[in-house]
Amino acid sequence: MSKTLIANAIIINEGVKRKGSVLINNNIIEKIYKDGETYPEADNIIDATDKLLLPGIIDDQVHFREPGLTHKGDIHSESRAAVAGGVTSFMEMPNTIPQTITLKALEEKYSIASENSFANYSFYFGATNDNTPELTKLDPGKVCGVKVFMGSSTGNMLVDNDKALSRIFSEAPTIVTTHCEDEATIKRNTEFYRKRYGENISFKYHPAIRSAEACYISSAKAAELASKYGTQLHILHLSTAKEMALFDNNTPLEEKNITGEVCVHHLWFTDEDYDKYGSRIKWNPAIKSRSDRDALRDAVNSNKLDIVATDHAPHTIAEKNNTYFKAPSGGPLVQHSLVAMLEMVKQGIFTYEKVVEKMCHAPAILYRINKRGFIREGYFADLTLIEPAKEWTVSKDNILYKCGWSPFEGIRFTHKVYKTFINGKPVYDNGIINENIRGSRLSFNR
Repeated sequence: MSKTLIANAIIINEGVKRKGSVLINNNIIEKIYKDGETYPEADNIIDATDKLLLPGIIDDQVHFREPGLTHKGDIHSESRAAVAGGVTSFMEMPNTIPQTITLKALEEKYSIASENSFANYSFYFGATNDNTPELTKLDPGKVCGVKVFMGSSTGNMLVDNDKALSRIFSEAPTIVTTHCEDEATIKRNTEFYRKRYGENISFKYHPAIRSAEACYISSAKAAELASKYGTQLHILHLSTAKEMALFDNNTPLEEKNITGEVCVHHLWFTDEDYDKYGSRIKWNPAIKSRSDRDALRDAVNSNKLDIVATDHAPHTIAEKNNTYFKAPSGGPLVQHSLVAMLEMVKQGIFTYEKVVEKMCHAPAILYRINKRGFIREGYFADLTLIEPAKEWTVSKDNILYKCGWSPFEGIRFTHKVYKTFINGKPVYDNGIINENIRGSRLSFNR
């Protein structure tokens, strides 16, 4: 067994920032030393003076496009970008080809990841209007959750049958996660704007078509179903101020039955950015107003929103360089989500402790992930070491996504990922990726 010591770091963990050292024994955190305590010799000592040591980021919503859409991205390429961004675990969505709507398709994804993923991994089972009997066979200790598209998006997995929704919410053996946008409202808005502006509509109308009303109607319906059936519900990529009324910030996360996630792009961009970025910031749900963005930021700080993730969803630049109705929604984010959040710390919007809470601790708590998400003795050594005063600019030369572009191109960040450890192994080391390291399948204490 080899031991690695990360010495003299600034540890951000469980609401506290303090100096200390962490001893890794094989794949486990063996000992945490306070500043000034004598630490032992190790096979490898990393001087982390003036660097931030965080638990590895757990991203609960990504689309890595494999199988079937691998011209956009795949598990190997996107997990490679993820570890370069400090992401050590991900949970991937079912709208691939074939869709992950059978146990066989689910296990085939796990098999691909075991051979190709640099990060730890889990995969959602996709709900449809008629696969509830298959869904009930899931082992909640081995699968992160069930995904329900209550609004259509890439992959056409819309669940629009009320009886099917009731069955899913009442019978799912694990957490139900939802994409919430009301399809009837979107269709009505689409027809209105298409008639008014034709096919060459500006991207700035995206938040009017996929409107705040469409989001709230669907999110409220999901919350009502969860309350009716006692379902553990997690609503993904929330985008509006109005939806925040559905969430509670007085109950500890462990006891919440209805929780919410926000994505980095909804915390960073506003509808004022469509003229500059166009299709590059076309996501579903849409990026909305400055007041919506500010309400989401406030909800993160007040704990109405529980998790910050990415909805990483790559498309080729050729696909994105299309007119509004033809350009797909979604964009790549896993390599830049952490540094973007740390930039918002520098801007005074969040604290380091809040970023770690929402990107590391909360996903581990909510999904009941076994021994990850914290810097604790006996936990897996999934860790990220950050240089907090290392300016760099996102460019095509340092983008690792298979699609080769980022909405953050040209943006200068002031924090840089220095090292990323997966199960105690340095998978990313100051720009170099160890191509031989692979992550592990996540397990859940349910």
